[in-house]
Amino acid sequence: MRIFKNKWFNHWASKEGISDAVLLNAAEEIASGKVDADLGGCLFKKRLPRTGAGKRGGYRVVVGYKRQNTERIVFLYAFAKNDKTNISVKEEAALSLAAQSFVATTDKQIQELLATGSVWEVQYHE
Repeated sequence: MRIFKNKWFNHWASKEGISDAVLLNAAEEIASGKVDADLGGCLFKKRLPRTGAGKRGGYRVVVGYKRQNTERIVFLYAFAKNDKTNISVKEEAALSLAAQSFVATTDKQIQELLATGSVWEVQYHE
């Protein structure tokens, strides 16, 4: 399975101190069906813990993923639970389009996105 984060999410994760290890763990849980909400259209919501705290007061992340295709997961958007209760209908529609597009992207297109810095691949660290 390859795990990606879009440009916005990469910036957010860096600012919040969210490590690739945390994202890898979340991606594995998502792939095994442990999600907090299936928003439809290849869009899922998952809780992430805040450093030094649990998932309850942590973050909510929105990912693009197609259950039948476990090759690729992309982290698209996130917010702190204390800043925002949920995404809006417009945000959900836009994120759903982005998720569906990313899931349908070819490997060649993924390489182009990586080369231009539009997405980053989450790295496995030993």
